[in-house]
Amino acid sequence: MRCHFHAQSSEFAQDVGGNDGALPPEIRRVYNNYSLYTKLSVSLGNLAGEIDLWLLPAYRIRSFPRDAQTVILLCIMNEIMALFAGVGLAAACGFRVFVPLFITSLAASGNLEIFGEVDVQAMLGEQEWLGNPWVTLALGIATVLEIGSYYIPWLDNALDTVATPAAVVAGTFITGTMMPEMMGDGSFKWIAATIAGGGTAGLIQGASVITRGTSTATTGGIGNPLISTAELGGSILTAGLALLVPILAGVLVLILMYFVIRTIVRFFKNRSQVPKIDGAAG
Repeated sequence: MRCHFHAQSSEFAQDVGGNDGALPPEIRRVYNNYSLYTKLSVSLGNLAGEIDLWLLPAYRIRSFPRDAQTVILLCIMNEIMALFAGVGLAAACGFRVFVPLFITSLAASGNLEIFGEVDVQAMLGEQEWLGNPWVTLALGIATVLEIGSYYIPWLDNALDTVATPAAVVAGTFITGTMMPEMMGDGSFKWIAATIAGGGTAGLIQGASVITRGTSTATTGGIGNPLISTAELGGSILTAGLALLVPILAGVLVLILMYFVIRTIVRFFKNRSQVPKIDGAAG
């Protein structure tokens, strides 16, 4: 993902060299010695074209001109928010695989007014094809089929065997898409995306499987539509927050993970105690 900011300050435009593209000594030193510093790709629009800079670590930002500091900090915050958005969308994939992808595609294509102030295309970076109308249509059809299938008795449990690995893949993909450019496009980026995004989606999906299985065993599947509705609502809410208020989505994911992990731990703990009870009864 690449963050775009338009300079409104004439002083800042002068700092980065105006129309001739010259860079001030502070920034030129960073650019020429990029191997010594943290990699944070920043695009400075409406100046001397698009300038990619290798910036200093945060504790050295104070050596830059004041307007440059503002842009640098905004870009860093933009990358952090994108990471929160990616993890939030991954969590939504744990509830429903296609719902967050469909919402993201709709937002990227500009068909949802609520996301009018959010540049989802920029957040997607090289994966901006998600905003293609045909991709949006395909994801919409897949979303409708997925939602409807979970209201069919017994089919919902069967779908979980496919949805679990699919959620991990979708969570990894959407988180990797939102990863900061400083992480590159190599294996490290996708390993991190698998742990943060795929892991989050997999855990939430696992807790959903346990909850649905318990409902099937105790109510004969009568209570499953209620669970499916709650999961759908959770997916829509989490995906919407991830794009609109990423940091709030991050907090929500932390809360969700607490209950998810507790549910999974209790399930395996109770499961391990069953043989002991049976043995004592014998």
